[in-house]
This record gives sequence, C-alpha cells and structure tokens, in this order.
Amino acid sequence: MSSVATPSTARREAGFYLRRPGLVLSVAVILLVLLWAVVPELFTAHDPIAGVPAERLQGPSAAHLFGTDETGRDVFARVVHGAALSLRATVLSVLVSLIAGAALGLLAGSRGGWVDSLVMRVVDVLQSVPSILLSLALVTALGFGTTNVAIAVGVANLATFARLMRAEVLRVRTGVFVEAARAAGVRWTGVLARHILPNSLGPVLVLATLTFGTAVLEVSALSFLGYGATPPTPEWGSLVAGGRGFLATAWWMTTFPGLTVAAVVLATNRVSRALDGERRLV
Repeated sequence: MSSVATPSTARREAGFYLRRPGLVLSVAVILLVLLWAVVPELFTAHDPIAGVPAERLQGPSAAHLFGTDETGRDVFARVVHGAALSLRATVLSVLVSLIAGAALGLLAGSRGGWVDSLVMRVVDVLQSVPSILLSLALVTALGFGTTNVAIAVGVANLATFARLMRAEVLRVRTGVFVEAARAAGVRWTGVLARHILPNSLGPVLVLATLTFGTAVLEVSALSFLGYGATPPTPEWGSLVAGGRGFLATAWWMTTFPGLTVAAVVLATNRVSRALDGERRLV
C-alpha cells in the first residue's frame, strides 16, 4: 500500500493543526528551548559569563534582545545558555520520579499484602508534605548543586507516580489476557514484564510529561533560593533572583527569564493534555 498522502489527507492534517494553534505553538516553544540547550551558539554570539561594563543595565534592543544586567552581560545569552542546566536538572528530576515511583507502584500493586501496605504508607507520608517544602528539606540535607536539586525535586514528586502506577497495575492484573498467561504457565515475573508493565505505563508516561512543567517550576524555585548552580553560571531561577534588586530600574532582568519559565510550563502542560486525550481515544 502506498504511503503517499492524498490531497484529502493533507487537508485533514492541515485542519487538525489549524484547529489547535495552541498545541502547535506549545510544541514550537518546547523545540526552541531544546535547541537553546543543545546548540546555544546558533541563537546568540554573546558570552553569558563575561560582561561589558560600559553596556550595563541597557534595555531591550536589537543588540541585546533581553537587555543587559548590572555587569553588562547579555540577558538573552544567559537565558539561552541557562536552558541547558535548567532542563538537565528538570529531566533528571522527572526520571528520578518516574523510575523510583513506577518501581514502588509496580511492587505494591503486584505483590499486595503487607508489601502493598508498607509501600503505600511511605507514599502517604511523602504525599502529605507539599512537594516544594519536601524538596527544600531534601536539598538542604544533600547540599547545594544542580544535581542535588534535581534529586530532591524527583524524590518529592515520586509519590504521585507510585500511586498512579499501583492503580494501573491493579486494573491490568485482573485482565483476561493476564489470567490467560498465568493459566498457560507463564511465570509471574514474565507476566509482569510482558503484560502488566507495558499496559500500565501509558498514563504514567503522560504524568511524566505533565510533571515536567511542575519540575521546571520547582527546580527554578530552588535555584531562585540559591541552592542551584554557583554564580555566575546561568540558571533560570538564579537569573530571576539576580534581578530582584533592579526591578525599579531594570525590569527586564527578571521579566524575561520569568516569562521563559512560564512559557515552558504552559507549553508542556498543553502537550501533556493533548497526549492524554490521544491516549483516551486509543
């Protein structure tokens, strides 16, 4: 069968994207930020660390899109180069939440009994504390640094993954195909790996996409408080914090990094809702 799209198919695809401009814009924002993190040199030639004192506190212009800071550094260059560190910490935190939370939920849902009760009591304790407070306590214990911030945020958010994974495992394990596999003599570990785990991961992966936006906020918040990378290394949260003393005279120092964080959070939330809607239609 030919894979060439017909004119009617192309029109339908065009209509799909035209009816969802917010989704298209969200994907574009995410792709742009990813390119910032991978190849920042394509977007700015300015040094994010070294400044030009003669150009300090200049407003947004063609030469400096986001203006300059108190030492003459280009704010746009610092936002672009800060994407790598901020996104790396965010991805690591989501992976910690996803892997650890899914493992706990899989263990609780598949084993049941006292194992389920013990795991879920631990999850209840983690979920009873606001995630930002728990991550703040953890990063205080672990120490400063972007990696420690990512681990703290990941541990603080794993309870939600564990609960969702457990619920999906309990739903899937009662399916006819699971009973048939057990009746055919397949070992429980084989049933778990071939049937239960693959059919339980869909909602958990969608949650990981949604949690990405939350993790961006929490990583930026801890960086704002000074727990992230050591200055002058650019990081989105520290960029917002660095402009607090110049709000009256240099509003762009906090506004543009803050808008970047907000755009990434809104974009990932929009994409996660779209993925969840597609999953429900399958």
